[in-house]
Amino acid sequence: MTMEERNRTSVTTFILLGFSEYPRLQAPLFLMFLTIYTITLLGNLGIILVIRINPKLHTPMYFFLSHLSFLDICYSSVFTPNLLEILVMEDRTISFKACMVQFFFVCAFVITEMFMLAVMAYDRFVAVCNPLLYTVAMSRKLCALLVAGTYAWGGICSLTLTYSLLELSFCGSNIIHHFGCEYSAILSLSCSDPSFSQRICLVISTFNEACSLLIILASYIFIVVTIIRMPSTSGLRKAFSTCASHLTAITIFHGIILLLYCVPNSKSSWLLVKVATVFFTVIIPMLNPLIYSLRNKDVKDTARKLIHIRLLSHSM
Repeated sequence: MTMEERNRTSVTTFILLGFSEYPRLQAPLFLMFLTIYTITLLGNLGIILVIRINPKLHTPMYFFLSHLSFLDICYSSVFTPNLLEILVMEDRTISFKACMVQFFFVCAFVITEMFMLAVMAYDRFVAVCNPLLYTVAMSRKLCALLVAGTYAWGGICSLTLTYSLLELSFCGSNIIHHFGCEYSAILSLSCSDPSFSQRICLVISTFNEACSLLIILASYIFIVVTIIRMPSTSGLRKAFSTCASHLTAITIFHGIILLLYCVPNSKSSWLLVKVATVFFTVIIPMLNPLIYSLRNKDVKDTARKLIHIRLLSHSM
């Protein structure tokens, strides 16, 4: 058999199992995920709208937060509609090309969000440690470059990982033990040697996780040192409140990533992988707007004004 023949993919469609092993849960899961997805869209679109219409929120921190909300909408929308579809439809097939496209976009958005959270940690470091130079240090040009860099890096990493999967042969089983085209689920179907793809994934995921966590850790070490040195309790309280929401989002995001990619690839672990992916792609995008809006007075005040104006317009 030649190299060309070995690399040829004979599988043209995959079957997504989803949660089909629990038939009685299909309807409740559909309603639950539909509710969560609706809250995700409304919450994140609300955050973006509030930031755009309130001039007080036209600062670097909220500029990054609006992009975080945009990313939450994007990667939730890649997986969740497909999940909802396979919960109610008998046809659970997805073409090979569509599967690779889905993997590419989910991977790109997740890596971009990983570094967006790191950029937000650096922004909090500058705000707390150099408040007088904050507007100068975090110029509009620098903010735009940081955001563009995160998107570009996410795209490059995702393209590399997708290419490594395209180099594999898929000629045996076409049943994906998942509700989407997740990396380990696709890799388990390969009938060729996956070691190259696994090495690429290990290098990229380790590098990205280490770099983003290093930026976050370094930023917060300096923030903690600065907070400890603050003489007034009001300054300490304000500094802590500006970082608490971000720390909560980071803890949930990286905690699920580490759980998801520390799970061994075995049939007994597929349920854990699926549940972790649900948290990652469905729950986290819903939590982020709640985490940031519930702890932020400016966001809550603007949201109240919007709701009040909308109610007045309907009553007239």
